[in-house]
Order: sequence, then C-alpha cells, then structure tokens
Amino acid sequence: MTSNYKKVLLLIESSRTFGRELLYGIVRYSRNVGGWTFYWEASGIKHPDAIKIHQDVDGIILRDSMDIQDLSKIKVPMIFVHHEKELDENVPTVVTDSSIIAKLAGEHLLSKGLKNFAFCGFSDFGWSGDREKAFSQFISNAGYNVSAFNTTAIKNPDLWYNEFSALQEWLTDLQKPAGIMACNDDRALHILEACKVLGIKIPEEIAVIGVDNDSIVCELSDPPLTSIALNTENAGFYAASLLDKLMSGEKINGQKIVVTGTHVVQRQSTDLLAINNEDVKKALRFIRNNQKSKITVDDVVACTKLSRRSLELHFKKTIRRTISDEIRRVRVESISKLLIETNLTISEITQIFNFTDIEHISRYFNKEKGMGLRSFRKLNQKCSQI
Repeated sequence: MTSNYKKVLLLIESSRTFGRELLYGIVRYSRNVGGWTFYWEASGIKHPDAIKIHQDVDGIILRDSMDIQDLSKIKVPMIFVHHEKELDENVPTVVTDSSIIAKLAGEHLLSKGLKNFAFCGFSDFGWSGDREKAFSQFISNAGYNVSAFNTTAIKNPDLWYNEFSALQEWLTDLQKPAGIMACNDDRALHILEACKVLGIKIPEEIAVIGVDNDSIVCELSDPPLTSIALNTENAGFYAASLLDKLMSGEKINGQKIVVTGTHVVQRQSTDLLAINNEDVKKALRFIRNNQKSKITVDDVVACTKLSRRSLELHFKKTIRRTISDEIRRVRVESISKLLIETNLTISEITQIFNFTDIEHISRYFNKEKGMGLRSFRKLNQKCSQI
C-alpha cells in the first residue's frame, strides 16, 4: 500500500535557538496542512553522499554546509537555510535581514548614551560580514565610527587559544565605555568571557548585545546577555510552505524567505546609561518608567530642571534623537514585545498603553515600524503551542 504522506528530510542543526525555531515553524506548517512525515538529522549532514540513504524523500530543508554543486545533482526539491556560503541567486533560500538587525542593535546602544562602538564577528560567515556592514553604516549615520574584530569560527582548542588572546588584546585597546554588537549570541559569549578574564566591567565599561536571543546562552551568560529576537519560527513556516509548492510541482526560482529582527530583549549586559548629563539621564529613566502612559514631551521636560529647547538640544547631542522620537521608540518596543510574546488582543494592548482607540495606536505603531499591529503580529508572533 502506497503512503500518501510527503516525506521531508530536515538537515537542521538544533543545538541553538535559530535551528530550533526553524523546526517549530516547519512543524507548525505541517500540522496545518497534514500529510507530512519527517526524517530529522539533529546535527545536520556534512556530505551529500550521506543523503543517498534518504533518496526516497519528497523534499529537503537544510543548512548550506555542503557543496552546492554536489547538492544540485540530487533531484529533490530543496530549501536552503543561508549560513556559510554564497548561494546561487536562483536557489530558494532562508536569509536574514542584516539592516533591521543592525538598526535594532544600533538604536539600543545609542539609547544608552554611548559614543564608542564596535562589532565582533566571524570572518568565514557571510551573514556576519553583512551585519558588520549594516551596523557600521547605521552608527556612521549617527556620527560615530565602529571598530571591528573578526576571526574564523575555529573549534580546534589549540587554535582557539590564539584567537581568544587576540580578542582580549582588542578588547583591552577599545576606547571605553563602549557598546559592542556581536554577530550572534555565541560570539557575544566569547566577549563576555574575555572581559571576565581581563577584569573589564560589564556593562559599565563594555555593553554587549548579541543576536538570536538564545535563552540558554543569554541566561547562562555572566552577566545575562541582551540580544535581538528574530522571527525565525515564522521563516520556518514559510520555508515549509514554499517547499510544499515545490513538492507539488510548482516552478519557483530564487525566492528569499527573510528572517528579521523583531525587538531587543534587554538583560544586564546593556543595563546602563553612559550619560554624564543628569537631566538627560533623568528624562530617559522617566520615559522608561512611564512607557505605558500617554506621556508628552512637556511631561518629560517637567521632570528635569531644563527648558524644552535646552533638553531637546541635549537629547540630540547625547542619543541622536528627539525627545518625541525616544518616547515613541520605547513605547513601540514595549508594544512589540506584547504583540509577539502574548496573546493579548489589540484592544487590550490599546488599553494597556492608554491610547484612545485602535486606530490611534495603529497609526502610532505604523510610523515607527512601517506596518500595522496585526501585520507585525502575523509576521513575528511565535505559535503558543507546538
């Protein structure tokens, strides 16, 4: 008897959040449509010959850790998760939006009043280079420079000692206080460990932000790591949807499924205000403490000893934003978190943040994020139950 199930091979390493979230999204799609069965290699497969034992599968979703030319010989619909290599533009691929990720990191570090910035990444991963370029451009537009440090992602302990020593030397030479964007949470952990060995205080001397919001890495870090959350689960859902079309015979070339940053999850590694001006510091704390209230610029000014004009000038000089822009940024980030991490209705969120009606909060949110609340939630919210 012939099975009607579509057999899908998943070659996605799952020791980190990025891979696990992709798998959650793929499973969510399969449960919606039904009729899929999986073979999963938790550590991935490094050589295409190993796939031959699964040559009866209907489709494959995999990280791009193998030779694309060798894989092209395997006549099975595939979706690649862009990780290491530059892939042919005709290959359906899951990619990350470096510009949004870098913007979130840059805005967060700038909001701390920092004036020295750096990026730490891996030289052998193209996505790391893309994030470095985007971060450097964002910080440059704000009027500052970025110091960069990159090494290969070496796993050999003997070679890692030399890399770790070079990282320590770079951190020692950085002008402080500094804000560092790491290409991902693993790289951020390297920075935190090096700072601990050197006696560099986190976040007082160096504030560190990672990418992926891997809860295990972030919470086990000392101090806990601030990180950028990604909508990876939804990317997994759409990757599965695209594979379903390919398995059904549709011709699709070069479609890109984009993983983007959703919000910053702040933890202790960036919990500082590196600002000498006490009035600006007081104003920023007031905004954060009242982010759910409908505060105005005049309310913020009133908590200081400065005039509105004077405080505006200090804001632009210190964090490169107006008072109004900072109020909106903080409130929208908090709204974003509720949209992604809770099942509260739009109406309930409207009440929590003291907006008059849904239309008002929608306009307010759209001005910052470029999309409405429902669209943002649909794009980024994780499924509540797998």
